[in-house]
Amino acid sequence: MVVMPEPAPTLQQLLAFYLEAGVDCALADEPINRLEGVDPVPAPAAPRPVAALNPLRPPPAMPAVPRSEIVAAPDAAIASAREAARTAPTLEALRALMETFDGCALRHTATKLVFADGNPQARVMFVGEAPGRDEDIEGLPFVGRSGKLLDRMIAAIGLDRSKAYIANVIPWRPPGNRTPTPQETQICLPFIQRQIELVNPDVLVTLGNPSTQALLGTREGIMRTRGKWLDYDTGTRSIRAIATFHPAYLLRSPSYKKMSWLDLRAIAKALVQVSA
Repeated sequence: MVVMPEPAPTLQQLLAFYLEAGVDCALADEPINRLEGVDPVPAPAAPRPVAALNPLRPPPAMPAVPRSEIVAAPDAAIASAREAARTAPTLEALRALMETFDGCALRHTATKLVFADGNPQARVMFVGEAPGRDEDIEGLPFVGRSGKLLDRMIAAIGLDRSKAYIANVIPWRPPGNRTPTPQETQICLPFIQRQIELVNPDVLVTLGNPSTQALLGTREGIMRTRGKWLDYDTGTRSIRAIATFHPAYLLRSPSYKKMSWLDLRAIAKALVQVSA
């Protein structure tokens, strides 16, 4: 039996593979062959003779790095974010502060700040985790496939982007759509908390497990948390909050759309009760 070799992938297939892997930008105008002209690896240097240790004298201690220096950078960034967010009197001022904030490395790898979309006077606010590729290009949250599904979801209960406010915990796209680190989440958390406080919605909806855990302070998974009403405390007011599945998860697992529909009905009912 003759085994036929698999056909080589086409250029379009390779580009699609790179895009799925998060390779969506070029670092130079021309390709670089990094295997051409590589200098030979130099021979290892002869080992230095080891001096005999004096048994009566302890070996010199390695200099220790103070713990304060290890944690100072993230702690300083978190403190800086808290101070900046606290001083923002309006959403416009908060956005301007975030545009110039240097405490999160994601700002330097993202294309745009993805601040929010929708109506700042809306009575319901949806918060996801972080922007994706489409959001990074347009500078708006939930504009890709998951955003189109979110639009259909909220339309099913009589809402659209003119009647809702949409944001993310992380306002900058992580490279390659990777999961944000706990440190990045903690640095960005004061900004979304201040954003919620300034919008002051009647109902807060967290989309997916990361945003639910970050904002509602729970360690349980989304399966246990979704559909349950909790209280989100802004410091001046308690807002009714509920978690549901992220639209991206529903695209991968459409069988859970029925459970998500139950959550949406609960949101619609709560909005009616608040306005009554």
